[in-house]
This record gives sequence, C-alpha cells and structure tokens, in this order.
Amino acid sequence: VLTSGSGTTSAGLTCAAVREGSGKEWTLEAGALVLADRGVCAIDEFSCIAPKDRTTIHEAMEQQTLSVAKAGIVCKLNCRATVIAVTNAKGGFYDHDKPFTVNVGIEPPLLSRFDLIFKLIDGSDAAKDDNIATFLLNRAIQGSGYECTK
Repeated sequence: VLTSGSGTTSAGLTCAAVREGSGKEWTLEAGALVLADRGVCAIDEFSCIAPKDRTTIHEAMEQQTLSVAKAGIVCKLNCRATVIAVTNAKGGFYDHDKPFTVNVGIEPPLLSRFDLIFKLIDGSDAAKDDNIATFLLNRAIQGSGYECTK
C-alpha cells in the first residue's frame, strides 16, 4: 500500500467510520496501515502528516494492532505491516549542526518505532548534477539519432 503524508489524516492511515447509504448503520473503512496487514505500507512525505495525526501511528507500529472506538463500534484491527517512510529535511536543506529529529521534524518517540533509519544526503554540486543529467538523457535517447551535449 502506498500513501502520501501530504493531506493524510489519522483516519486515512488507520480506519474511518462511514455511514452506509442513508441508513443509520456505520461501518469501518480500512486505512493504509490496516490494508497493508501482513504486507508493506510505504508512506511518502512522512513529515507532512500533522502532529496530532502522527500519534495514532504509535500503537500501530509498536503493538501491530489498532484499538478502535468509533461510531459505537469497538474493536481491535490487525496492522502487522512493515512501514517504510520517506521524508525530506525541513526547508529542503539538511543542517549538519542540528540533530536528525530537528532536521526531519519527527519527534523521537515516533522515530524510535522504526527499526532502521537511513539518512541520504544529496550535496549541492552543479558539475556532478550536470554530468548525471547528461548521462541519463543520453541513455534515454540512445539509438534515436540524437545526442545530448553540454
């Protein structure tokens, strides 16, 4: 399951109570973490999830279940999923003088739920970026009779 943290709510990650038709019956609609049970849930732009919505992820990542009490429905849902989350540094630039948690804007309690954390930093090097772009463009148009030059 792939989702984006941009505009995602806790209901979108966990579950939402929805009305069936015009009746008074409520049902639960699974969110990304529940849908990914026994699979993988990839969350892009993880730091864009609102802080109040991030708290709902804690139980899911620690206990691998979600306790639900919505619209008179009380249950426990499985969400035994591997969570792969991706985020960028705040403001688009990583400040090596600040701690990792400050750079990504994710609090330590939530960050501690992840088993592995990889920090990839793309330094600013115009010449290197130009060489890579030229190489990729030439590979893409290879055999078409065109060639990209600097």
